[in-house]
Amino acid sequence: MIDLKLRKSLTSDGTAMVLDIQLNIAQGQFITLFGSSGSGKTSTLRMISGLMTPDEGHLLVKDKSWFDASKSIHVSPGKRKLGYLFQDYALFPNMTVKENIAFALADSKDTVFLTELLESMDLVQLQDFSPAQLSGGQQQRVALARALAVKPEILLLDEPLSALDHSMREKLQEYILSIHRKYSLTTILVSHDVSEIIKLSDLLIELDNGKIRRKCTPREFFGAGLTSAKFQFQGEIIAIHDEDVVHIIHVKIGSELVKVVCDIDETKNLTIGDKVMVGSKAFNPLIKKI
Repeated sequence: MIDLKLRKSLTSDGTAMVLDIQLNIAQGQFITLFGSSGSGKTSTLRMISGLMTPDEGHLLVKDKSWFDASKSIHVSPGKRKLGYLFQDYALFPNMTVKENIAFALADSKDTVFLTELLESMDLVQLQDFSPAQLSGGQQQRVALARALAVKPEILLLDEPLSALDHSMREKLQEYILSIHRKYSLTTILVSHDVSEIIKLSDLLIELDNGKIRRKCTPREFFGAGLTSAKFQFQGEIIAIHDEDVVHIIHVKIGSELVKVVCDIDETKNLTIGDKVMVGSKAFNPLIKKI
């Protein structure tokens, strides 16, 4: 569905970097771009959207060329059938919810699809509200509905839920997954939230200094060593206590505190504040730094 091979010279925090990636993404896949800040995740989305022009390479979507440096092809962002959802909702403050969504409709007269989007996002009761009257989560649902109004072939999500609290994030994740499936979208997400990535994604692409370092399922990536564990949770280390021959690791998981007994050698690379996966296999606790 998406065949891309793109190269772009960038500068991140004053350091030169060459973003050089090659990907083939199947129709209907939900993939996540993962990596440290400055690794090239958002720049990749911007090149796919047309907001950034690659130096070299090509981008094919359903065998249609959106970009080809060798042939001087560069389809403008407005003519690429995609929806782009940012951290910043970027709603028009002087328009109602309904007007914000209608503004992006591929066919301005398609009131049936407009109603469908309002219903899908649970926005019918809010359709005459202005953005200022909405909560962050409600504004993000409007922004998602607006991104879908163009009937995109590709949905790009650049950490769209990072500004929301945990409860609202979970609700919006359900909306995104439901919409992805309902409209058979090919979705590309940038996220650092492990539980979000595992919940939503079919495939994880790890970027490191502009290059693809690894491709695998989220559970394979985050659960290395824990893949056959009976259960798995994500948490944060808040304390490490030395008990002679073992260490007691205190891990905050949601609102709960879990204590994990570990061999001293296992904790050499663990420090307070680390994000970890905790599991159990054959009644033995397992812990892995994310």
